[in-house]
Amino acid sequence: MSEAPVKKSFFSNLGLWITIAMFLGIITGILMGPSAKMLAPLGEIFMQLIKMTVIPLVFFSIMSGAISLGETKAAGKIGAATFAYIIITSMIAVALGIAVGEIFKPGLGISKESLQSMFSNQYAGKGQIGGFWDTIKAIIPANPFKALIDGDILQIIFFSLFVGIAISTLEKEKKDFILTACNNISDGLIVAIMAIMYTAPIGVFALMADATGTFGYEILEKVLYLFILYVGALIIYTYGFYGLTIKLFSKYPVIDFFKKMQKPQLVALSTASSMATLPVNMETCEEEIGVSKETTSFVLPLGATVNMSGNAIYYAMATCFFAQLFGISLGMKEYMAIIFTATVGSIGQAGVPGPTLLVVAVLSAANVPLTGLPILFGVDRFFDMLRTVTNITGDTACAVIVDQFKDEK
Repeated sequence: MSEAPVKKSFFSNLGLWITIAMFLGIITGILMGPSAKMLAPLGEIFMQLIKMTVIPLVFFSIMSGAISLGETKAAGKIGAATFAYIIITSMIAVALGIAVGEIFKPGLGISKESLQSMFSNQYAGKGQIGGFWDTIKAIIPANPFKALIDGDILQIIFFSLFVGIAISTLEKEKKDFILTACNNISDGLIVAIMAIMYTAPIGVFALMADATGTFGYEILEKVLYLFILYVGALIIYTYGFYGLTIKLFSKYPVIDFFKKMQKPQLVALSTASSMATLPVNMETCEEEIGVSKETTSFVLPLGATVNMSGNAIYYAMATCFFAQLFGISLGMKEYMAIIFTATVGSIGQAGVPGPTLLVVAVLSAANVPLTGLPILFGVDRFFDMLRTVTNITGDTACAVIVDQFKDEK
């Protein structure tokens, strides 16, 4: 009985511990420099533990959500509203990225000569987005068990949705038995992940020390203006646009929403992974914000993979940045190509940390050279941390909005 208050106290202060660990990691990285790389395994172990449990959690949570929602006539509305929200908000995110990039022109005034040593063609031919039918075929798993083993999130989501909806049509006794099993397994996995979160401050400390020590400040100065503009765009989008959607399309108080999102936002900022943040985000969404278990189990795991508006803003701004760097004028044709490719690319972007090659597809669509990419990939960790905060906030905002359809019988 005495353990419960300790656990509750720890997790209620998790954001504080993570914040302290972040700043200690930054200070350590500055003091140690490149030698901070020796701390990287601690962060990698933490991320590996999260990934170990998140894949099965996604599978059972989405199946549980699909089974539960399949019982109501509102299931179709929730699914349609979720995908509509993701697509529309992603397109708006790209448009915002283009607007900020073209108004403030972060790529002007940066000397090509200072970047010449980084130029190469190593990213040519990578990151292309396949055609429509290739994309559809890639989502459907030929072997669901292989998809689970490989951790192919899109295929896992498709399979769990497909099977969950099918199970929802079974007779009540069979359906309830499977639903109870899925819920129990999901609850067990969440307990396991919460246990792993005890190590979060250590993992966050190591990740931040490694990132700061490896990348330093010399390379950051070259893209500092772009980074500042990106932060501004994310703040406008996360707190302005998402706040507006909650205000217009739900009854939930906007200020309360952002107050309760602080803990998952801190986890997202430190891990740079929507998938690693998923358990904390689900707990916050269901227990603190009050979204139903059915909607939370359906929307958040789905959003952690396909709702990447922060990435969409990044793709658009990076394209404008390199176009300005190389003196290339972008017209309406290029803007349309950026909007389409960045929207499709962001929806297919996995919710794990690391430099994304999908920016290559966006640059190629706008006929912008790829040779300067290493300057952004070298500091991508800092961009990734921030865009993950936007991504997971959008997931929860979507859940809050579509949850009102649940009660329609």
